[in-house]
Amino acid sequence: MGLGSGKETSSFMRDFLDKCGGFGVIDGGFATELERHGADLNDQLWSAKCLVNSSHLVRRVHLDYLDAGANIILTASYQVIITLAFLSSHNSTTLTWMQATIQGFVAKGFSREEGENMLRRSVEIAREAREIYYNRCTKDSSDFMRNESYRTRPILIAASVGSYGAYLADGSEYVGDYGDAVTVQTLKDFHRERVKILVDAGADLIAFETIPNKLEAKAYAELLEEEGIETPAWFSFSCKDESNVVSGDSIFECASIADSCRQVIAVGVNCTAPRFVHGLISSITKATTKPVLVYPNSGETYIAESNQWVKSSGLAEDDFVPYIGEWRDAGASLFGGCCRTTPNTIRGIAEAVYGKLNDKCI
Repeated sequence: MGLGSGKETSSFMRDFLDKCGGFGVIDGGFATELERHGADLNDQLWSAKCLVNSSHLVRRVHLDYLDAGANIILTASYQVIITLAFLSSHNSTTLTWMQATIQGFVAKGFSREEGENMLRRSVEIAREAREIYYNRCTKDSSDFMRNESYRTRPILIAASVGSYGAYLADGSEYVGDYGDAVTVQTLKDFHRERVKILVDAGADLIAFETIPNKLEAKAYAELLEEEGIETPAWFSFSCKDESNVVSGDSIFECASIADSCRQVIAVGVNCTAPRFVHGLISSITKATTKPVLVYPNSGETYIAESNQWVKSSGLAEDDFVPYIGEWRDAGASLFGGCCRTTPNTIRGIAEAVYGKLNDKCI
């Protein structure tokens, strides 16, 4: 169950971590798991497509991660976009530039109202999975790790908000170059409606994920303030090395923007090669005292032109779990996985984190 709405934003994550024993576990890759369960995601809507016709698979993946040890699950809303609301507030040049995307959504038969319902449904399904999991734990004393405090741990629903680059569906979130025509105001207008809908749907927090540049971080911070949103949020950046996000902006500068935002309760990195994580934690902790989260990808590299992941020279999925202890010692307190990671990855992380804590308790 989520923490009470009366909690102050500033203490929300620290209170949650205290209830979890000092550290938290985030879930892992979503699209890969949906495909493993039989979903066809060859679509611009990506995993959000399953909100329309395969909600049972979305719920199943959430439960797989809860069973594996996650105590924060992210909604399948990363790439659900309210396009018409964004486009209606822009000039004819912008409308022409984006016309192909409008036609694509119309061809799929989705209206603005249906897009809004998909966003709400993403939160509802995650909440349903949490309730099912708690009910199972109440009835089954042989649950994972056979640890009462673990089985009754708090579980948060984080509403996933993908970057503007994710909306373009061309791999732009992996490079962070939006062009000169995209401004902070453009990005605020683009994200405004779906953030408000996710908040109203009852998410425990908003996860701004795979942020590729400081421009979008600034837009998120201003948007939260302008709309008076009190739901806590985290900012998670996609990085290309130990010091910079994928656009080339400094992670220190990006983390500093997050640090200045009252609603942000954790800062970190995702969709980043594991080999860069230790250095990134060091840079982030110099910019903020807020909890640091890390959920890297499997170490593979995404090639946008071919829509494929290829092996790189870094760590593979099975290899980064042993580094959780080092990342914890470097200052991180929330750990999970991103693209191409699985419930097995999260189970390994949970055992690394909670196994250590259980030893201390004994």
